[in-house]
Amino acid sequence: MDSTTRSAPRFWLDFGPLLLFFVANKLWGILAATAVLIPATLIAIGLSWKLERRVSRAALFGAACVLVFGGLTLLFRDAEFIQIKVTVINVLLAAVLGAGLLRGKSLLRYLLGDAFRLSDEGWRLLTLRFALFFLCLAGLNEVARRVLSTDAWVNFKVFGVLGLTLVFSLAQARLLEKHTPQEPAS
Repeated sequence: MDSTTRSAPRFWLDFGPLLLFFVANKLWGILAATAVLIPATLIAIGLSWKLERRVSRAALFGAACVLVFGGLTLLFRDAEFIQIKVTVINVLLAAVLGAGLLRGKSLLRYLLGDAFRLSDEGWRLLTLRFALFFLCLAGLNEVARRVLSTDAWVNFKVFGVLGLTLVFSLAQARLLEKHTPQEPAS
């Protein structure tokens, strides 16, 4: 399967459960949306394995969080559990990246090494920026879940977090350009 053929299924495997969560929330509310999100996430993981014979650690971690926090949401009939999932994931991501930096390692290099060629300093800066970004997302989620209605929070989670992540990632272009080693002239 070439990369063009894989990109459409990959999009639906990555974003399908989130879009179903959004639609189900609009139609039936947060508890029903959570009840849709859990099996949709498990199906996406299963299809990912079937199609690609692999599932990323990030996808497995995200699915585990959906199961735990979604399960608690349904068990206690309390939307707060699914809402704090965003905070917990982002704090954990920031902590893991920060701990790696303290040990002199860029864990982003490990995760994204095939996607980018950067100097050691470039990887360090990119990792630091993403760690701080994840902390900011956690803080924003805490504010959003406290001040927004549940429906508005779902919009923030689906579109706001995704949009902020896209804008932040694109804003790293200058860093990537500056810290990409130049090929020697032949």
